Amino acid sequence: MVREMENGTFVWKDQRQLKTGYTTGSCAAGAAEAAAGMLLSGQEIRQILLRTPKQTELCLDVERIVRTENKVVCAVKKDSGDDPDVTDGIYIYAEVTKTEGSGVVLEGGEGVGRVTRKGLEQPVGAPAINKVPRQMILEGVTRQMALHGYQGGMSVVISAPEGKALAARTFNPRLGIKGGISILGTSGIVEPMSEQALLHTIFLEMNMLKENGIRWCYGVPGNYGSEFLRETLQFDGNLCVKCSNYIGELLDMAVRLDMKGVLLVGHIGKLVKVAAGVMNTHSRQADCRMEVLAAHAAMAGADRQCVRRLMDCAVTTEALDILEQEQLLSQVMETVTDRIDFYMRQRAGARLCTGAVIFSKERGILGMTGQAQTLLEQIQAQTL
Repeated sequence: MVREMENGTFVWKDQRQLKTGYTTGSCAAGAAEAAAGMLLSGQEIRQILLRTPKQTELCLDVERIVRTENKVVCAVKKDSGDDPDVTDGIYIYAEVTKTEGSGVVLEGGEGVGRVTRKGLEQPVGAPAINKVPRQMILEGVTRQMALHGYQGGMSVVISAPEGKALAARTFNPRLGIKGGISILGTSGIVEPMSEQALLHTIFLEMNMLKENGIRWCYGVPGNYGSEFLRETLQFDGNLCVKCSNYIGELLDMAVRLDMKGVLLVGHIGKLVKVAAGVMNTHSRQADCRMEVLAAHAAMAGADRQCVRRLMDCAVTTEALDILEQEQLLSQVMETVTDRIDFYMRQRAGARLCTGAVIFSKERGILGMTGQAQTLLEQIQAQTL
């Protein structure tokens, strides 16, 4: 449960009040401190108070306790609130053991992934326990050691038995984290449908490419782009970054990381919005698909009836059919592609080479910006 503070336990998102939760990092820290406290006091602990980096106080239930003379294992159940998190409801375990020497050694156990590529927060070979959760775990265990006057050593192993199966439903395989989930959280609190978490993942994915010597990459909004890249263009899908709706942020990150070029490969239904300067393509942010196509059709000579038909379309597939019937498709796609190129260059500036390939599932490639072919050649010349 979450103890209510002045800031409350709910957030407003898209006109709805949603319940916050707590991260796998908070679960791990709570379990580790509880296990250390039980080991050193000899008393069973059923609840542990945890103050998160966001200064929210959590009262976490401690479950699945196993105690011996030199070791305690216990778990905290993950609660994601109203966030659609695949780790919701799983148990994060901490095994704390007395050791010779001094200090605390932290390790990852079953279901916690291992870093296999450079560019992530932790070095290659380390367990995927991020910096803030590590600090929370170590501080909690050290606090219990000081409280009980213990000066020996401690081993802490964090595990998530369900993590290996769940990892396939996360970004971890793409990020080079193998064998399980990550122990995450910068604030300790899960805010429902947080954009920041997704943007952080996009940044990590691009940074991983850079740290492995890749300076030119593809950007794809989603699965359509990934599949077209691999199956139709037969290009290396390992050299792409999934950016969801955050096309502007993708370009910003590339500039920040000093990448040399990004080639956006996306479905017309997404990328047509970029032709109007829309850099977040979620339908809640903007849906100007038909307005863009209608305006460009008018520039190509479409009559009023054609423009109205385009404005009445529900999907871009229908609009493309009309443009083809009117023999305007190639002209419209040429000017739409030019505007996509303009706005991408405007967002990225002179430090980054940008381009785009626009396609539909029915028609294949609909347009390529002027630098697209150069970018394709540069990206394909690299190996990961």
